[in-house]
Amino acid sequence: MGALRSYLNLLGVGWVLAREGVINALPSEGLPAYARLVKALLVPFARPSARKKDRSDRLSKAISRLGPSYVKMGQFLATRPDVVGDGFANDLAQLQDRMPFFSVGASKATIRNSLGRPVEELYTSFGDPIAAASIAQVHPAEVVDRDGRRQKVAVKVIRPGIRQRFQEDLGAMYLVSRMQERFIRSSRRLRPVDITRTLEQTTKIEMDLRLEAAAISEMTENTAEDPGFRLPKVDWERTGRDVVTMEWIDGVKMSDLEGLKKAGHNLEELAVTLIQSFLRHTLRDGFFHADMHPGNLFVDNEGMIVAVDMGIVGRLGKKERRVLAEILYGFITRDYMRVAEAHFEAGYVPSHHNKASFAQAIRAIGEPIHGQSAETISMGKLLTLLFEITEIFEMSTQTQLINLQKTMVVVEGVSRMLDPHFNMWKASEPVVGKWIEENLGPKRVLADMREGMHAVLKIAEAIPEIADKTEKFHNEIIAMSEKGLRFDEGTAEAIGRAEARHTRSGRVALWLIAAVMIYLGIVASFVWLG
Repeated sequence: MGALRSYLNLLGVGWVLAREGVINALPSEGLPAYARLVKALLVPFARPSARKKDRSDRLSKAISRLGPSYVKMGQFLATRPDVVGDGFANDLAQLQDRMPFFSVGASKATIRNSLGRPVEELYTSFGDPIAAASIAQVHPAEVVDRDGRRQKVAVKVIRPGIRQRFQEDLGAMYLVSRMQERFIRSSRRLRPVDITRTLEQTTKIEMDLRLEAAAISEMTENTAEDPGFRLPKVDWERTGRDVVTMEWIDGVKMSDLEGLKKAGHNLEELAVTLIQSFLRHTLRDGFFHADMHPGNLFVDNEGMIVAVDMGIVGRLGKKERRVLAEILYGFITRDYMRVAEAHFEAGYVPSHHNKASFAQAIRAIGEPIHGQSAETISMGKLLTLLFEITEIFEMSTQTQLINLQKTMVVVEGVSRMLDPHFNMWKASEPVVGKWIEENLGPKRVLADMREGMHAVLKIAEAIPEIADKTEKFHNEIIAMSEKGLRFDEGTAEAIGRAEARHTRSGRVALWLIAAVMIYLGIVASFVWLG
C-alpha cells in the first residue's frame, strides 16, 4: 500500500500545481510527448485568479498549500539551477519558510511529553509564539538560573505531526526522482534520487532538536577564539528530542539594515566577518551552519554576529576541504589549471576527459568574473556558470557538497546585502590563503605521514581478526560451491509475499492513474467545448 499512497500523494501534488497555475507556467520545449499531453490536460484546471499572477507567486502559493515538506524541498531546489533551471531556481529562492502558528496548548503538551515535566515547573513564564517555520516554532520564556536570577530564553518546539507528514510526502518525492532517472536519461548524472536522500537525511536530523543543541555546542567549542562570531548558550536541562531551550539574543537581525545602522554597527566590517567566519568553519573545522539566511543571524550589543537555528548543518571531510580550497584559491589567483586538476583528482570529472579542455572551460568562467567590478563578482554567478559546463564534461552531482553550495550562495547574498560593493574574493583570500599554506604545503605531508602510520598500526592490531574472518569466509565459499546457494523456507516465503504485494500495489496504482487521467481528459474536453 506504500506505493499506492505515494501515487495518490503525487496526484494530489499535481492537482494543487494545476489549480495554482504552475503547470501553465512550465515551458513545453524539451518535454517528452507524454509530459506535454499531461500538461495540456491539466492547464484548463488553473484558477482564473492564478493565471493572472507571476510564475513566482503561483509557485510560492502552491508550495505553501502543499505543506512543510514541500517548502523544505522548494528551498533545497532553489540552489540547484542545474536541476530545475535558472528561472524556477530564482522563483524558489523567494520562497519563505513561514508557516501558521500552532497553539500554545499544543506546544505545552509537546514539552511535557518530551521532558516529562509540566511547562509551569520548567519555566517561570511561557509566552505566545513569535516565529513559526515548517519544522518548529519559537516561544519567549523565562527561567530562574542557579543564582536565583530570572533569565529570558528562547524555546523552540517541534511542530505536531511533522514527522509523519514528512514521511508520507517523502514517498511522492522519491517516486518523482525515480521516474526522472528512469525516463529522462539526461537527468541521471544529476542523481535526483541521491538528492532526495540527502534532503531526507538532513530533515530527519533537523527534526531531532537534541541534535541541534549538540551542533550548537560543537560549534561553540570550535569558534571559542574566533573574532566577531558566537552562538547562543544551550540550556540542556530543558532540552529534549522535541524541544530545545537556549539563550535569548538581544540584538538586531541582519535583515534590519536600518536597525544595524542606528545601533552604530559597521555594515562593511560585518560583511567581511560573516564570510570569513563561514570559510573558517568550512575549511578549518569541516563543520558549518547550513542555514545562514539573514533571519537566523543577529548582531548583539557588542557587535558580535550570533547565529541561531542550527537545525541544518554541513560536514566536509579532509578531501572535500582540500578540493574546495584548491578551487577557491585557483579562481582567486586565476590559476585555472589548478582548478581543473582539483576537479580531476577528486573524481568530479570522469578521467577520460581532457584536463586542458576542462581548464579552458574554467577559464571561460573565471576571466569574465575577474574582469568585472567588485560588486558584480558573485559566488552565486560562479556556481551557475559551473553548472552550465557540468553536462559537457559529464560531471555527476556531488551530494556531499549540496549544503555547501547552497550555504555559500546564501552567505554571500547576506554579505552583499550588508555591503553592495562587497568583494567576495578579496574577503576570502586571507582565510583561504592561510588554510592553503597550513594544509597543502609541507605541514600536509607530515600530517598525512602521521595519519598513515596510525592506519598501519590499526591494521597490524587487526591482523589476527582479519585472518580469522578470512578463513571463515573461505570455508563458506567452498560450502556454497559444493551445495549451492539456498534459502530457508521462511526466507523463500517472505520473498514471495513481498513480490506479490509489490506486483498488486503497482498494478492497482497504474489502473488508478489511468482512470484519473481518462477522467481529467473527459473533463478537459467539456471545458474546451464549453
